[in-house]
Amino acid sequence: MASITIPARMDAHPNLRPLNVLRDLSAVADLIEACFSSTMDSEGKQYVKDMRRAGKDNSFVNWANRAIESTSLPLSGYVWEENGRIVGNASVIPFRHNKQKVYLIANIAVDPDYRRRGIARALTQRAIDYACEKKVDNIWLHVRDDNFGAIELYKQLGFVERARRTSWQAHTDSHAPSLPTDFSVTARHPAYWATQHDWLSRLYPDFLAWHRNWSFNSLRPGLWNWLYLLFVDLNIRQWAAVKKGKFEAALAWIPYGRGESLFIAAGEASDPNALTALLLQARRELVHSHVNISLEFPTGHFDNAIQSAGFKPLRTLIWMQATS
Repeated sequence: MASITIPARMDAHPNLRPLNVLRDLSAVADLIEACFSSTMDSEGKQYVKDMRRAGKDNSFVNWANRAIESTSLPLSGYVWEENGRIVGNASVIPFRHNKQKVYLIANIAVDPDYRRRGIARALTQRAIDYACEKKVDNIWLHVRDDNFGAIELYKQLGFVERARRTSWQAHTDSHAPSLPTDFSVTARHPAYWATQHDWLSRLYPDFLAWHRNWSFNSLRPGLWNWLYLLFVDLNIRQWAAVKKGKFEAALAWIPYGRGESLFIAAGEASDPNALTALLLQARRELVHSHVNISLEFPTGHFDNAIQSAGFKPLRTLIWMQATS
């Protein structure tokens, strides 16, 4: 197919226009499913289902038109339309962190029959321009680590890699084996909190905190925090792995409505077997809470330890930030 010519102002192209939440959500959901169905996890499938339902709910879309700049939902963005059919999409999702606005460019999708025409580039550039028009300079996107063409495109557009994180999933199983080591797995002791907090800060860095819907503070020990969690009915579980009296790692389960609620705290020198022991413990104890449990963790030398606990990698995402 022939390449397109992109004018200086991207939405001046006759095929590129802003997303209309009153009529486009179902078509965008179809496009996202067509492009990503082979790699879509359960959360992604639910996301597409929610978009379709929202597209048919007049009360929702009327509210959405008023809430575009105040909620972290895919309510704004741009689509590429040809012959009355949406064949490309880029969503712009606002977040807030430390009183600053952050934009995530997401759902960059082009119908397979329309690729290699510059549509993804045009949509992404227009989304960047939109953020600049709103005076937002903290712009992010993420991309699968095996999508080499997209990675190169985003680099050309000024994005740089800031983090590489893998999502893992396992079935809960009351009969999951125990690791035959001299580790003891116990409830997290308050004395471990300072170290646990330091490790969490490294593994879940502040520059990505805008995308997180939980806070380290929910894990801290103390009566007041216990009373708060009781009041909001949040039953957090925490375990610690100890070897010969040395605190090696901690694991927290924060049940905020998604299976991706496990959070590992470990140091660079922590024994990898400590992570395996903790994750096996979670698989056994959470069997009545979730059929599947998941976690997101930096890609690195603990990968084998996570796999040894029966977790399978779902995807690895590269988190990229615009530099200009």
